[in-house]
Amino acid sequence: MPSKVYFGTARQSLLEAKETLPAKLDLILEQLHLRERVKDERVVIKMHTANNIGYSTLHPVFVRKVVQAVKDGGGKPFVADVPWDVAGAEMRGYSAESLGCPIYPAAGPDEKYYYEHQRPYKNIQSWKVAGFIQDATFMVNFAHVKGHPSNGFGAAIKNLALGCMAGETRGRMHDSMHFDQYWFPENCPDPATSIPQIAASCPFQAIVEDKKAPGTMHLHMEQCNQCGRCLKVAPQGSLKIDKVNFESFMEACAISVSETMSTFQPGKAIHINLATQMTPLCDCFGFTGMAILPDVGIFGSDDIVAVEQATLDAIANTKLIEENIPLAMEVHFREGHPFRQLHGPLKDPYKTTEYAEKYGLGSRIYELVDIYPLVKVERAALPYTSAN
Repeated sequence: MPSKVYFGTARQSLLEAKETLPAKLDLILEQLHLRERVKDERVVIKMHTANNIGYSTLHPVFVRKVVQAVKDGGGKPFVADVPWDVAGAEMRGYSAESLGCPIYPAAGPDEKYYYEHQRPYKNIQSWKVAGFIQDATFMVNFAHVKGHPSNGFGAAIKNLALGCMAGETRGRMHDSMHFDQYWFPENCPDPATSIPQIAASCPFQAIVEDKKAPGTMHLHMEQCNQCGRCLKVAPQGSLKIDKVNFESFMEACAISVSETMSTFQPGKAIHINLATQMTPLCDCFGFTGMAILPDVGIFGSDDIVAVEQATLDAIANTKLIEENIPLAMEVHFREGHPFRQLHGPLKDPYKTTEYAEKYGLGSRIYELVDIYPLVKVERAALPYTSAN
């Protein structure tokens, strides 16, 4: 049976408050029966408070509506995120006063409060789930949709995958992209000459000499958009740009969410994606650029996979606003999903939902329910005015 995903479009038929996105969020929360489900629950609202001078994440108006719904239902809400973002959250409008509930660093201020889950995956042996996350009894996963340099797309899955883990695990998840070999020094007889040449061929500074192993090459996967310039100058067989490296992070994200969600009883979580002001990079970069996609709307579901799939499908019907893309980035690939076009062919955002479904987090098959459909506005005919 398809999972239901409730959707509110960013567009309006009429110039009325009830048709704006915060009002449509209220309708989605009603459809998800949030108030009826949270009585006496310790409810963590996992969101990204961003950092530095970023302002494109969730507006406090949206968060306050979720907090109020939890309170109305008799739940005890709090917001959680990584410590360095929480520490300056008030600079971006997030405070206990503005949101109506406390804001806590998910794994404590020094990230030493966590529960360790053993589950080997490539370079990761255990997953350190943030203590305030695991201590909660109900999860509201509230994510801002944007591009992401590691897997092309960041929303509900990414919000939990990284934000619910202690720092050591987050670092290992990123390092998983280097687990499978991509540099073969035996095929590079003159690294002192070849590595600088390969590095110079990359316009994104994605290739450097490995600091830990001089004479070998390191590829920054985040900057790489798989343009292939480096392969044209690298000695044959010395360098491989392979999807396995990029998809390792995507699979690690699915496993991470699986470990986090295992700490909640079935039915004790909802997932919401806000697809507005979608920028090229994660909100953790600490700044906001121009939107590179038109606003789509807001999505909510009990199924994290379905809500991601529905969000991606809706965005797939839009086009990149290429004049808004930072000049340091390049679109050289124009097939498939817009986020894939932006970050490169091997960063297919749909792989994230495929892995999440593989690990039993939900279903990619969904029924989209528009909670406030657009209505055609009938306009009165203009009267004819004679020139005389």
